[in-house]
Amino acid sequence: MLLRTPSKVVKYCERVHSSYTQVSRFVHLSAGTGRRQSIENQNALRGWKSRRLQHQFSHEQAKQRNDLFKKYKASLSFPPSTHEINDLVNPPTSLREEVVLHGYLGARTDISKNLYFVPLLSRDLSHSIQIVSNARSTNGSHRLAHETLKLYRQNSPVVVNGLLKDRAAPSAKGIEGNETAQLVELELRDIQCLNELPKDIITTPDTLFPPEQRHLQIRSDKGLRDAIAFRSRAATICRNELAEHQGFVDVETPILFRSTPEGAREFIVPTRRKGRAYALPQSPQQFKQILMSSGISRYYQIARCFRDEDLRADRQPEFTQLDIEMSFASGEDVMRCIESLVKRLWREMLAIALPSPFPRMTYVQAMAQFGSDKPDTRLGMEISRLEYLLPADLISKITPLSDPIVEAFMFRVDLDAVSPRVTHNFISKFMDSPRAIGFNENSEGGPGIFIYDSKKPLQGLQPFGFEAAEEIERLFEPEDGDLIVLQARANVPFSGGSTPIGNLRLALYKAAVKEGYAHVRKDFQPLWVTDFPLFSPSNASEPGQGGAAGLSSTHHPFTSPKSEEDVDLLLTDPSKVIGEHYDIVINGVELGGGSRRIHNAEMQEFIMLDILQMTRERISEFSHLLEVLRAGCPPHAGIALGFDRLIAVMLGKESVRDVIAFPKSGRGEDLLVKSPGVMSEEVLKTYHLQLRESVN
Repeated sequence: MLLRTPSKVVKYCERVHSSYTQVSRFVHLSAGTGRRQSIENQNALRGWKSRRLQHQFSHEQAKQRNDLFKKYKASLSFPPSTHEINDLVNPPTSLREEVVLHGYLGARTDISKNLYFVPLLSRDLSHSIQIVSNARSTNGSHRLAHETLKLYRQNSPVVVNGLLKDRAAPSAKGIEGNETAQLVELELRDIQCLNELPKDIITTPDTLFPPEQRHLQIRSDKGLRDAIAFRSRAATICRNELAEHQGFVDVETPILFRSTPEGAREFIVPTRRKGRAYALPQSPQQFKQILMSSGISRYYQIARCFRDEDLRADRQPEFTQLDIEMSFASGEDVMRCIESLVKRLWREMLAIALPSPFPRMTYVQAMAQFGSDKPDTRLGMEISRLEYLLPADLISKITPLSDPIVEAFMFRVDLDAVSPRVTHNFISKFMDSPRAIGFNENSEGGPGIFIYDSKKPLQGLQPFGFEAAEEIERLFEPEDGDLIVLQARANVPFSGGSTPIGNLRLALYKAAVKEGYAHVRKDFQPLWVTDFPLFSPSNASEPGQGGAAGLSSTHHPFTSPKSEEDVDLLLTDPSKVIGEHYDIVINGVELGGGSRRIHNAEMQEFIMLDILQMTRERISEFSHLLEVLRAGCPPHAGIALGFDRLIAVMLGKESVRDVIAFPKSGRGEDLLVKSPGVMSEEVLKTYHLQLRESVN
C-alpha cells in the first residue's frame, strides 16, 4: 500500500526533509497517490502536522517566522494614495491638507536627531517631494513615525501619511534626473514600509549593477526607463497611424510555426510527439501572405520574431518588428505608407521634420558611392573609381590582383587647427590598432593612404604622378591634412552588403569621433535603397534555401522580379535579375526591408525548383503557401521594420540592448533568469531527445 501511516511519515520526513514546505508537499503528494484516507487517519495527520511544526522550529526560528508573517500581513493592507507625487511638483494652488502618498524613499539627510529630510520618489521614479520629519509634534508629543523612518533603508517602497505645507525655496540641488516639488513639502505623520530593501543590496549614485540584476539596472538608470517609455509611446503612434489613419487591421499570427527554409536559422521547439517539432517564426512572412489571400487587405502587427544567428550590437535572437502587408499593392504603395509613418514618428517624438519624399538610391549606386547597401550619407566621403588614372606601379604596390578596380575617397580630420602632422598621428595610431587588422590583412591588398601636404612635392601625392595628382585635386578639392585613401577589389559585380573600402570609410569616421578628430553627427538622413539583385551567390555562413544552383534569394524566396524584362532574364541570366526589393535606411542603419511578393503559385514553384534548384522535398515544406497562392491570391507587397533598431536610431543608441527591457547577452543568454537552461534527463526523455557530442 502506497499510503504511509503518520508515524512512518514522521520518521521518513525527519530523515530526508528539512523544511515545513518540503514536509507539507510530501504529505499532500503521498495522500494523493494512495487510497481515500479514513477520518481517523486525517485527524491523526492534522495532529501530527501541528506537533511536527512545533518540533521543527526552534524558538528563534519561530520568532523570525512570526515577524515575517506580521510584516507580510501588514503589507497586504495599506491605504490608497490620495495624490500622485507628479501632480504635486507644480500644484495649481497652495495646498495645506493631509495626504497619503506612495513611492520610494530617497537618501535621508539628518539635520539633527530631532529633524530629518528625506525625498519621497514617485512610483515611476520621475518626480519627488521632500518629507520633513520632526521628533515632536507642535503640541510637544513624541512622534513614533520619526523613529520608524530611521529604520527604513533608501529605495524601500513605502506609504506615507502627512500634511502638505508650503516650502521655502530649496537651497540644495534635487535628485539628478528627477523633478522635485519646489512649492510644497510633506510633514510626516505616519509611514508604512511595504517591503524593505535588504542591507546586502548597495544602492548609491555610483553603483553599477551587472546584467544579472537587470531589475536594479532599470530602477537606477533613468536613461533606461526613459528609453522603455519612449518605446511604448512610439508603438502607440505606430498603431494609431496604421489602424486609425491608414485602415490597417492588427492581426496576431502564430508563434508556434513549422520549419521552412526561408533563409535564416530557426529555433526548434520539440513536442512530446516523437519526431515532431515546431519552429519559432523568423518573421510572420508566410502568414501575412496567407492573409492577403484571405481578404484581409491591409495587415499590420508588432510581432515577435526569432532567428538563431550570430549576435552583434544590433541583433538579438528574439526581436520585435513592425510587420506590414498590403494587397492589390506595389512597392511604391508600401514606401508611401512607411514614409508617412516614419515622418510622423520623428515629428511627434523628436520634433524633427524629415524630408519629403525620402531620397532614393539603387543598390549598385549605394555600393559604388558609399561601399555599403545601407550608407550613412551624412558623412560625405563619396567613393570614386580611379584605376584608369593610376600608374601601374602604384596599383601593383597596393594589390596583387590583375585588372582590379581601385576606388578612393577623401577623409577630412574635422579640427580647426588641422595639419598633416596631426593627421599622420591619427592615421598611424589607427592602422596600428586591432581595428585595422582586417584591412591590413585583406587578401586583395591593404589600403593605400596618402596625406595631402602643400609643402611637399606634388602635395604629397608623388606616387600618383602629375596627371593623376592633378585629377585628385580636381575631384576631391583636398586641403592640408586631408587623407586620400585607395583600396583595390576584384573586378566583379557587387554582392553582399559592403565593400572593403566602404567598411574602412566607416571605421575611420568612428575612430576619428572616438579620438576627438571628428564631430558626432546628430541629424537624421533617411534613404530608400532599391533595385537589389533578386539572387546572390550562396555562402557557407548563411543557410539560404538549400538549393543546388549556387544561388540564394537576396531577400527571401517570395520576392518578385521587378519588371517584365527581369522576368525574361530568369530564363537567360538569373544573376542579373533585379527584385522589387526596397530597404529603408537612416544614418547608415537598415531600419527595415520589404518587397513585392510573388502572388502566383506556378511562378513561385518555378523560382524554387528551376532557379534555386531546391529539392521537391524542400519545396513541399511550402505546400501550404503554394496552395494559398493558387486560390486567386491578389498581387501584394509589404515590409518589416526592425522596431528595436528604429527606437535605437531615434534615441541615438549604439546597441538595441539599450532600448529593450530584458535583452539577451552577446551569447544569447538572459543573465537575470539564467536562460537558456540545462535540459534534464527527464525533459530529454519526455521530448524523445538525446544529447550528442559535437562533431568537428
